[in-house]
Amino acid sequence: MSGRLDALNLELVPASRVLAAGAEWALAAGARLAVSVADERTRVLDDLEGETLDHHHGPVLIGPMSPRNAAALRTHLPWLRPCAWGTRTSAGLGDRLGLATPGHVRAVRAVGGGIAPVFAQQSIREMTRTGRTPGQVMDDATWGMFAEGWRDGTGADADHLKATEDIDACLAAGFTLYTIDPGEHVDGGADAADLLTLRAALANLPWAALEDAEAGLRGRYLGRAVEVEHLKLVFDEATLLRAAVKYGRAVAHVARMARHLLRAAGRRPVELEVSVDETETPTTPAEHYWVASELRRLGVAWVSLAPRFVGRFEKGVDYIGDLAALERDLAAHAAVARQLGPYKLSLHSGSDKFSVYPIAAQQTRGLVHLKTAGTSYLEALRTVAVADPPLFRAVYAFARERYESDRASYHVSAQLTRAPGAGEPADAELPALVEQFDSREILHVTFGSVLKATAADGRPRFKDALFDLLQSRPEAYAENLRRHFVRHLQPFVSVGR
Repeated sequence: MSGRLDALNLELVPASRVLAAGAEWALAAGARLAVSVADERTRVLDDLEGETLDHHHGPVLIGPMSPRNAAALRTHLPWLRPCAWGTRTSAGLGDRLGLATPGHVRAVRAVGGGIAPVFAQQSIREMTRTGRTPGQVMDDATWGMFAEGWRDGTGADADHLKATEDIDACLAAGFTLYTIDPGEHVDGGADAADLLTLRAALANLPWAALEDAEAGLRGRYLGRAVEVEHLKLVFDEATLLRAAVKYGRAVAHVARMARHLLRAAGRRPVELEVSVDETETPTTPAEHYWVASELRRLGVAWVSLAPRFVGRFEKGVDYIGDLAALERDLAAHAAVARQLGPYKLSLHSGSDKFSVYPIAAQQTRGLVHLKTAGTSYLEALRTVAVADPPLFRAVYAFARERYESDRASYHVSAQLTRAPGAGEPADAELPALVEQFDSREILHVTFGSVLKATAADGRPRFKDALFDLLQSRPEAYAENLRRHFVRHLQPFVSVGR
């Protein structure tokens, strides 16, 4: 593309250049936005901040990569504004550092389409640990898409929300997918409870919030045998009560959150995901059927649901468990989702589950959402391990110190005794620590401590050095991400079209 900006001798990022809204837009060297307007009556520049130059071709603004300018990009370049993907095959590409979107874009392009991407995605827990705000998460994804010239749309996932104030903060930033996490309201003890205990617990459910009474619950389900494709789900008293006691408070919480979201969003396009994956015990197909039926009865609409599948979906490593049992479980949950929706099954802690992807793609028939996050941080550390072995070694040593504390809120099984010490590998062997099971999980779950650690003088111990290195080697990081995420996305492409 040639345009008015060429006359200014700016070092422009070629992929970013675009003509839209009566202006020419591009990123320039030095992390600057350049916008040229031929007709001074065009009011685009009013939404931007920076220095406006008078040029014989028309006014040109040179501005920073600021929140205001990111918002202007989303206003005037509508493909950068998050949309609601509905039931399209999709993938969430979480970014803990705010630098991964260019690599994510390249991976989505490399697989040739068929995947609806969600480039802005971060949980409230991760935002707290990384010191980021919903607005920063949104803006970082916006600048990354703009730099790569991505014009095929994106979603934005406010992940693992637990409180209405989290919804409000993410609405203000423009997120469109709201993942409600009612895990704190799930009664995992119901699985092992006897019938007398379940009957007593049933009386304590929040019936007003569930807009029901116990008699209504029994009338709807007790004694029913429900056919769902190849399944026959029988709701005897134990099965019904266990589902209600285990998930009743969670259903009430999701309904409250969903109603708040719709009231607060007004006419803005939003969609809902329900997540019960971060619990100790699996969700049975009958429990899935009960949860979905009750949510629908309460008027809740959603596009995806994350059950707790059998086996272990640990952070940053492949599936642990019997793949044949998982395939049967996925087939059952997918059948429920088709019959009561259709809606997508969402694979949480979905990073690096390479043995699962072909099974999930086949059994869901494309009604699936893949959710990844920490694996992009690990690819950043891989980049660091190659470029700056002493920095990587220091981060890894610190991660080992923090692991026993930081693992508390994650489902991981890595052991320090099985991971090499920080001083053991040679420099050339350091990238292998990103692959080894135990060291990989240790690095994965300690990201918040690494990014927040300070030296004796109060300055960041690692964060600035990590960002400086990654920003000085953007192509190396983007290529590592592209290669890694092609492996994640490719199994879903054929069913996503």
